[in-house]
Amino acid sequence: MNSSHATSTRRRRDASTRSVRADILFAFAIAVALGVAYLLREILLLLYVSALFAVVLTPLVSAVLQLRIRRWSPGRGLAILLLMMAAASCAALFFAFAMPPVLHDAREFMKELPWRGPQMLSRLRSLPFLSRIDVRALNAKVQGLASNLAEYILLSISGWAGKLADIAATVVLTVYFLLEGDVAYRWVVSFLPPQPQQRLDAALRRAEARMGRWLLGQGLLMVILGLTSTIVFALLRIRYAYALGVLMGALNIIPLVGGMFTMSLVLLASAMDSWEKLAGAAIFYAIYTQVESTYLTPRIMRSSVDLPGLAVLVALLLGSKLDGVVGAMVAVPTAVLVAVLVDEYLRSYPSQDVRAQDVRAQNARGRHDRGVSESGREPVEDAD
Repeated sequence: MNSSHATSTRRRRDASTRSVRADILFAFAIAVALGVAYLLREILLLLYVSALFAVVLTPLVSAVLQLRIRRWSPGRGLAILLLMMAAASCAALFFAFAMPPVLHDAREFMKELPWRGPQMLSRLRSLPFLSRIDVRALNAKVQGLASNLAEYILLSISGWAGKLADIAATVVLTVYFLLEGDVAYRWVVSFLPPQPQQRLDAALRRAEARMGRWLLGQGLLMVILGLTSTIVFALLRIRYAYALGVLMGALNIIPLVGGMFTMSLVLLASAMDSWEKLAGAAIFYAIYTQVESTYLTPRIMRSSVDLPGLAVLVALLLGSKLDGVVGAMVAVPTAVLVAVLVDEYLRSYPSQDVRAQDVRAQNARGRHDRGVSESGREPVEDAD
């Protein structure tokens, strides 16, 4: 009796020791994985951004795949190639028509900056709220900036080369994810048990659908902003009106931040001509932001994305802090993905299988209660 008790005690102690060792090893493995992820954070971020771009662009690829010319239809590779050629053609047309006048005016401005700069500063000083500016010190800084601009451009070439390499890698990885993303996705999901695998797959499919609707809604907002901006800038006769209008629409792919950045360029270009143009551009943008936030966005985006404005703003701040412009571009799709996963795993909403099991259990319990009540009434009837 004592020996069996000692044996069971020793077994429990050994099992507890193995459990402690397993917990320690698991914690150590998690720490190592986090350390490796931190060391490879730039590569992992590049992979994540490329995969997210592929998910967002998948509806466009599907739309191209549905094209039919008699009995011929494009394959997936050809559809991706057509999208890339369309994007490259639009970019080439934009730079071919918009950049030459901008570069010409920039060269002329740099030539005239040493003597036009003091005139602009003295004009600014005539304003009441800018009368205390030290014009001499500011003029010296402007002339120093003009003389050191070429040196700054040469020093920043290496940084721009690294950014261009990251952009090229993102494009290549996005193409690979568009071509073979389903195979990689199935391979990763296959490591999960069947029931969690089905639940995660359903959640990610819902996130993909919401991202596609977000792209459609955001594209419509981009077209509206681009057209209205081009018309208003042309009516105000702001220089580079057509280029700035196209840029307003294109950069609106980044909500809030893209429009504000382009609008700063518009205000700068209009200020070179007259204060009236600057005021007109500012009034237009103020009116448009009100119309967009109160009428367009609720009707176009709320049904597709279903995210509050505060969540979008926080996502944009975090994305821009992590990876600049690219991080801001993928901020809203990432917020959509996080929202879907939170709805699925953290909120107390039972899944359809659980709800079906609850319904079956309630029905069985109801049938059992009815059977018990009927069996309880039968002896009374016999006694009567």
